[in-house]
Order: sequence, then C-alpha cells, then structure tokens
Amino acid sequence: MMPLTHPDAPKAAQPGEAPRLELRGIGKQYPAVRANDGISLQVQPGQIHAVLGENGAGKSTLMKIVYGAVQPDEGEILWNGRPVRIGNPHQARALGIAMVFQHFSLFDTLTVAENVWLGLDDRATLAEVTEAVQRVSREYRLEVQPQRPVHTLSVGERQRVEIVRALMTRPQLLILDEPTSVLTPQAVQSLFVTLRQLAGEGCAILYISHKLDEIRELCHHCTVLRGGRVTGEVDPARETHASLSRLMIGAEPPPLQRRPAQPGSLALQVRALTLPAASAFGRDLEHIDLAVHAGEIVGIAGVSGNGQQELMAVLSGEDPRGMPGALHLLGHDLAGTSPRQRRQLGLHAVPEERLGRGAVPTLSLADNTLLTRAEALGRGGWLHRRRMRTMAQALIARFQVKASGADALARSLSGGNLQKFIVGREIDAGPRVLLVSQPTWGVDVGAAAQIRAELLRLRDQGCAIVVVSEELDELFELTDRLHVIARGRLSPSVATSEASVETIGQWMSGLWPGGPAQEHAHAAA
Repeated sequence: MMPLTHPDAPKAAQPGEAPRLELRGIGKQYPAVRANDGISLQVQPGQIHAVLGENGAGKSTLMKIVYGAVQPDEGEILWNGRPVRIGNPHQARALGIAMVFQHFSLFDTLTVAENVWLGLDDRATLAEVTEAVQRVSREYRLEVQPQRPVHTLSVGERQRVEIVRALMTRPQLLILDEPTSVLTPQAVQSLFVTLRQLAGEGCAILYISHKLDEIRELCHHCTVLRGGRVTGEVDPARETHASLSRLMIGAEPPPLQRRPAQPGSLALQVRALTLPAASAFGRDLEHIDLAVHAGEIVGIAGVSGNGQQELMAVLSGEDPRGMPGALHLLGHDLAGTSPRQRRQLGLHAVPEERLGRGAVPTLSLADNTLLTRAEALGRGGWLHRRRMRTMAQALIARFQVKASGADALARSLSGGNLQKFIVGREIDAGPRVLLVSQPTWGVDVGAAAQIRAELLRLRDQGCAIVVVSEELDELFELTDRLHVIARGRLSPSVATSEASVETIGQWMSGLWPGGPAQEHAHAAA
C-alpha cells in the first residue's frame, strides 16, 4: 500500500507561519521563448520541494530568478512573508539562499579552497577556509581535497565541491539543480542523509532532478512544469514513475527496444596500458586491458575520480601519451595520433563536460558542429556556413533539441538539450567506434530514452561503443558487457545479463578477484 504521507515529512507549519519562499506569477520572456509564464509556488521551512519538468520547461530559469542571477519580467517574490527584490546572487546569499548549479561555476585554474574562498562573504583566511572545507566535507561524507586545482577534477568531484561550497553557508534555502547527476548510488544516499538533516533543522530545499525515483524517495512535495507553466502540484510519495512522467512530458517514455548483440570484429583494443598521471592530482592507469568489438556496447562503471577521465583522454587522443602497441583502433596503432587523426579513422567521442569541451558556450550550434565534423570545411579552410547551419538544423530536428535554431548560442540551451545536441552530433557522424561519457547527464526521462535508443540503433549498425557512466541503472539497461574501474585499474569484463548491482558495487571498491583492494589487503597481511 502506498504511504499517505512521506515517511520523512516535515513538521506541519504553525498557524500563521509564513512560507520560507513564495513565488507569485513569475514571468520571464527571452527573445525566442517564454521561459516562465505566471509561475507560483510555496516552499515551507523544513520542506524538500521538487521542481520537475522536461528539458527546457523553465526550471533552471526559475531557480536563477530565486538566486538573483536572472531578473523576472513580472511577478513577486516573498521571503519569510516579506516582499523582496533579489537583484543579484550576493543579495540572495545575504538572505540565506544558496544554489548548486547544474553547470558548474568554478575557476579551473584555482584550487578547491580558493574557489570556495571567493564565494564567501566573510573575512576568513584561506587557511581557515581550507580547514572548513575539510570539516564540512567529512561531516557530510562528500570527499573533497581542498588543495587540488579544479582542472584536475572529474565532473563528479566538481559536483561535490559545488555542494560543499553551498553547505558551508548554512543556508535557510538550498537550491539544488540536478545535484546527483554524476554521483554514485552510495554518494547519493549520503547526500540524502545530509538533506534530510538540513530539512530537519528547518532549511527549505528546492530540488531539481529528472530522476523520478529520487523525487519519490526524498521529496515532500512536487511542482511540475511544462512549457514554462505549472501543470501539477502533487505528493510524490503517492505517485508512480508512470504518473510523474505523464505530468512531466505528457506521456510515458517508450520502453527501450533492444536485441541481443551480434559482436563482430575487434574494433578497439587496449593492451597492458600503464600510464602515470598527467598531473600531481590525477590518477595513474595500471595494466589496462580492454577489447571492444563492432556491434556491442561495453560499459565502464566506477566511483568518480578512479581513472575514468584519464582513460577516456587516452582513448580519444586528448592525452597522446599511449605507448606504441598499447592502443589499436581498427588495426591501426594509435601511438602519437591526435583526436583529429582518430576521427578520420572512425573514432568519435562525447566528453563528460558539456560546456567547454563538448561545446563552446559563446558559439552558435552551427559553429559548434565544426568541433568534430568536417563536412562544412572546404578547400583551404573555407567554411560553408550554409552547410553548417543545415547540419545543425538537421540535428535539432532529429534529436528534438529545444533551441531557437542553428544560430542559437550553446550557452542559451538547457543542459539536457545541449547534451542531446552534442551526443547527436557524434552519432550522426556515423562513427565506427564511439566513446561516450555520462550520456544522459541532466536529461529528462524522455530525452534519456531517446539517447539510449539512438545508441542501441548505432550498435545494431555495427558501431563499437564504450559508455562511461555513474548511473548503474543506465549501464544495466544499455550495455552488453561491463567493466569497473577502481584506483586506475580495470576489472575483468562481465556479461551485463550475469552481473548484479551488488557485485558491481563491490567491484567499485576494487574488490574483484585480483583487484587493487585485494592486492592491498594481501600486501598489508
């Protein structure tokens, strides 16, 4: 029987107690789209309030308005019952509002502690901030190393930094925009403990996620947006995945149709790859063996920061240090070859970072096709701009990207829609080998189903695909074989049909036969 109330429901508001935050008729118009259209909602002290909607529904714009990063065209904001104008994030933080953005707002060349220091309004020294980062990260079980430069961190590690930075302000309202998109299941559960603790102390939480199971497990209330408008107010504990999907996208996502893989010839091979970390804070790769055949999807699971980033950089050519004989693509030794040369051989890659690596934020979608596609590049380097725009428009149509057109800047798209464009750009290239990191990071259930279906279609056409993901459910749904990476070592492969979440979870700690955890235990004995 479904519970009538959420098991961790906050205490009922006292008579006459004002909501922590109240929005009345918020509207925001951009040149090509009305992002918010008369949105009203209330968040009570101690309430974990979900905001649910498909990509481009207006969720992130609404949260940026609350945080002062965007100004509404109309409507009213009440804070603890009093009308306020939040002109900028500094004013929001002064009120007690903290936000963790879906797209990270960290300076790559600074350390973790320096990034946190810049965001604080008090006069603490850097040494004091460093100690506070260590203390808060331990308190909330979010491992963060204050001295590491941000450019050495994986997306999962950057997400932890953003969350720790927000928690250090002890906010009255915490806004989380896709906070678990690149966290492991264990880290997600630790975060939930933290959020329930904060709610129990009276902190109100606005929680944006496309993960319906998270919303049903964690949140006390849910406001559903579609097309910039509120389309529903529900208790998520009383809803099913299907009913929430219908509220969000108007239908249930189609079930994933997959056939057994028909592996063909060897397409990508890694043999005994050992490579020291490129930086003092990177991860050494040790004795990596990997074989991927045409017509199969091989998944790589693991806790963020265990070598995924380094392995994908070596495979894609971003890190060209692979020794002769260690990497082979379709029979070609890849030693010393650049990413462009590997694309010419048939290898394409989707990086885990959308903005900055997958796309240039200040360029149009048409211009961004040039990052990995050469169809619009003429002799002597001449650009065929009409061809670029046509290609971008075709990608927008095929992958149902919500954008004003081929001339839309990459930074103007929601995270999920930009992800669909980037993944679509590489799939549409017809690769023979495709590397994909975090394929459905921050996309809604409908878009996730579409991306996974496109990857399966590409596999059935004979492409060899490597998927790195911290979403175990995604890996079990999508892949034919699984590896786990831990401490820079790669486990043996296991058929996905024969694997279990429990086994993969143990392997993520290096506990496979002969794995790094067992070797460490034997050495200690």
